[in-house]
Amino acid sequence: MDQTLKLYTLQFKEARTYLFAILFITGNIVLPQLCHLVPNGGHIWLPIYFFTLIGAYKYGMKVGLLTAIFSPLVNSVLFHMPSIAVLPSILLKGVLLAIAAGWCAQRYQKVSLGTLLLVVLFYQIVGSLGESLIEGSWTAGLTDFQLGLPGMALQVIGGYLVIRYLFKN
Repeated sequence: MDQTLKLYTLQFKEARTYLFAILFITGNIVLPQLCHLVPNGGHIWLPIYFFTLIGAYKYGMKVGLLTAIFSPLVNSVLFHMPSIAVLPSILLKGVLLAIAAGWCAQRYQKVSLGTLLLVVLFYQIVGSLGESLIEGSWTAGLTDFQLGLPGMALQVIGGYLVIRYLFKN
């Protein structure tokens, strides 16, 4: 199920980097609001990471990093979700996701379910360890694995479908 397609590595000096980042940040603002209509929707669907994965994989690590950093900050300022207390953990996971997705896309030059699964597992495992250290609790670090498996599946399968079918060029 590998799909070779055109992947980009945009630079900070390019206006397109910021245009795409704004589009993905907007997605990471709208999708969490929809998920939060369901009790524990944010914890179950992990929506703040979805467009970070797509942006970093399709347009490179820099678009992913901008999306990973500004999505939770804007959401927190506008909607108080995520709360300030959990921002460091969410920022850590988002940055790890952007780095892993951008690196894998550049390294393999194709999208596959297996590669996206590795990206999601990497940022979740390493991010959960970091979250446990930040929060001082192993339970806090394991929350995504307790509640967020549907969200991880959405990232892998949904991310694959979006990158493969919507962003063919």
